[in-house]
Amino acid sequence: MDITLLDGPLGTELLDRGVATPLPGWSAHALETAPQVLCAIHREYASAGAHVHTANTFRTQPLRFPDHWEALLQRAVTCARTALEGFDVRLAGSMAPVADCYRPEESPPDARVTHRAMARALRDAGVDLLLVETFPHLGELWAAVEEAVATGLPTWASATAGPNADLLSPEQLGQAARGAVERGATAVLVNCVPAARVADYLPHLAGLGVPFGAYANAGRAAPVMGFMPERIAPDRYADYAAQWVASGASIVGGCCGTGVAHITELARRFTSA
Repeated sequence: MDITLLDGPLGTELLDRGVATPLPGWSAHALETAPQVLCAIHREYASAGAHVHTANTFRTQPLRFPDHWEALLQRAVTCARTALEGFDVRLAGSMAPVADCYRPEESPPDARVTHRAMARALRDAGVDLLLVETFPHLGELWAAVEEAVATGLPTWASATAGPNADLLSPEQLGQAARGAVERGATAVLVNCVPAARVADYLPHLAGLGVPFGAYANAGRAAPVMGFMPERIAPDRYADYAAQWVASGASIVGGCCGTGVAHITELARRFTSA
């Protein structure tokens, strides 16, 4: 089986390198305060062997930066494109929940408006695909997928049960994935859950007729933004990923708490030179 390797996170990697990521913009602030660090992370993930890279647009949204969100979004795509020059890779544009990724009850009824604006802006900025990611709210996930698909770009959909794996049951996450495929998603994933819990969810992504996979957390949730130092080492994380691949997953990568070393180990295990 050919494995598509995703890159790792930007937010926790920026924190590890001493870059502040305050709310509400989180990792998007690095586009203004530390663009060189951000671009270096992109290039390091490419050198590690990742095939699909995600631009830093997770929080470049109209409600977060109402006066210049489009400029930040374009800057994020340009940064990634520049860093990835010379590598045979694809660039994804990230589309995230409008409110909090871990509080589905806060999903606003008019979220579709933001997702439509994001999807169109990412298309116009020149990304290769749209990654609708880290959604715990099924209705908002499906609305975002519809708006992404409407751009004509390939659309991948990823739902989350949260860092404690308690926001969606495996059955509910399977329902989320099924609805995303019905709306045109060409791959489905689970992300931002503990690596040890991914295996509970993957059987509910299989059998939908599209590639499926996971990118998980390597650390436990902290009371503040970011993750505690206790993290799964790259080889242990890759052991978990081997279980996912054995169950049929063909897309793997890293989410919060992973880093370049984790992606390097995944590439060593699952891709050929």
